[in-house]
Amino acid sequence: MKPFDIVIVGGGGAGLYAAMEAMKTNPALNIAVLSKVYPNRSHTSAAQGGANAALANKAKDDSVEMHIFDTIKGSDYLADQDAVDVLCSEAPKIIRELENIGTPWSRMEDNTIAQRPFGGAGRPRCCYCADKTGHTILQTLYEQCLRKGVLFFNEYFALNLSVHGSRSRGLIAMNMKTGKVEAFPAKTVIFATGGYAKMYWNRSSNAAGNTGDGQAIAYRAGIPMKDMEIVQFHPTGLRKSGLLVTEGARGEGGYLINKDGERFMARYAKEKMELGPRDLVSRSIETEILEGRGFDSPAGKYIHLDLRHLGADLIKSRLPQIREMTLNFEGVDPIEEPIPIRPTAHYSMGGIDTDNFGRTVMDGVYAAGECACVSVHGANRLGGNSLLDILVFGRIAGHTAAEEAGKFEPGSISEEDLRESVEDIRARMQPSGHYERYGALREELGQTLALNVGIFRESSLLHKGIQDIAELKERFKKVRVFDSSDVFNTNLQQVLELQNMLDLAETVAVGALAREESRGSHTRIDFPVRDDEKWHKHTLATLVDGKATPGEKPVTMGRYELQERTY
Repeated sequence: MKPFDIVIVGGGGAGLYAAMEAMKTNPALNIAVLSKVYPNRSHTSAAQGGANAALANKAKDDSVEMHIFDTIKGSDYLADQDAVDVLCSEAPKIIRELENIGTPWSRMEDNTIAQRPFGGAGRPRCCYCADKTGHTILQTLYEQCLRKGVLFFNEYFALNLSVHGSRSRGLIAMNMKTGKVEAFPAKTVIFATGGYAKMYWNRSSNAAGNTGDGQAIAYRAGIPMKDMEIVQFHPTGLRKSGLLVTEGARGEGGYLINKDGERFMARYAKEKMELGPRDLVSRSIETEILEGRGFDSPAGKYIHLDLRHLGADLIKSRLPQIREMTLNFEGVDPIEEPIPIRPTAHYSMGGIDTDNFGRTVMDGVYAAGECACVSVHGANRLGGNSLLDILVFGRIAGHTAAEEAGKFEPGSISEEDLRESVEDIRARMQPSGHYERYGALREELGQTLALNVGIFRESSLLHKGIQDIAELKERFKKVRVFDSSDVFNTNLQQVLELQNMLDLAETVAVGALAREESRGSHTRIDFPVRDDEKWHKHTLATLVDGKATPGEKPVTMGRYELQERTY
């Protein structure tokens, strides 16, 4: 295959914006997007609430500076302030560019882009398309990429980077339609594969495919992971499935109610109430349940999210997808009844360590979006900043790769590299002696993470989680793929995804044990306070000789000094 200038792994918002911007930067480039699913089904489509930008349409006194401060404060001061400056400064341009290429933003009465309040924000600045914002943005970007001639390789599963010396020569992937392992030689590779929160199994808002593939591939290639221990639990997942009820439901005025009929957030965030930052609201809900003020049911304990007072017209016009989802998955009509919710594993603040231009430590390899850690979210991401992150840094990574592709020689992937990937897959098909079943290991991984590396963490639980993961990794060596077919072998795909999740789960649990403090979404009940003297720093995890090697990196400060984070 002729070498590509850029291979982008992932067809969600970050990958598509990177492809669109790269083509705009240099239309002569040969650009390929590899996606595990069809791009218009990527997980970006599940982003309901919106994207933050200081347009000052709703609140006339809003400003980029206020957005910057809210993001840094929300991160519990672990975000790099220069990166946050880029995120928030670029936000208005991004929203207007999306408008110009056809994104159907909801409108206010004066026909300007509608904005609503989101948690942790000092002003209502979240721009939205009803409760289907990610879906509409994704469709718009996909159309533009097709229009500009980007090549798509849909239903390909990324396996490995081909690495020679200090740089990548391209990507090795499996064509899921044929089972064939194929080489994608490239001058540059951009990872835009999303997050890894599905490793938490049924208490996760993530799609089944959010298994950290890009992070795991980069990690095994020797690229450091940053802040992997910091996982966000969204406050409002549906009781039974963990599917997400957008923060926009609270932004529109929804209440959180315990079994005593109290709006209990008054105890935890007197001013912000339900619109406190996500880490605080999630801990508050879990505390209410643990202290006996939650509702009980065969499907588990839960809290009520009450939208009834908003009225049928508002729910139908601004939260139509939420109504449809709660009807289908809980049998509840939010116009008539409160929604049963509980926190759900949602977002990975950590990921592939990059600079502000999406570059990693490996020449020719970039990353953007949730799979990357710039870091703009620090220890806690604000609602409305995730879509913004994938758009801003997807655009930047695409532009950087397009400008820098020319300085790298065309990639070439050896037959030996291809053969190693093929042999690894064949070994999965024919383990010798005793074998393990995928389903058992997958469920056990989800359970140990939920029990031992969840919202509230503590030394003995984390040690148990690390031990469980180590045992699962050892047992994984004997996992058998029962499906021997080549065409859409989903059993093989699940096993490969499990390998990725096990590698990343180890970095999450080990990092959580090491970080002996509570900061943002990382809550240690045995170290309940933030320790700026010892832990105001990023953690790094690099795979060296088969072992996770810990490291650290300073937080980039700016005009905002450390201070207490209160709401």
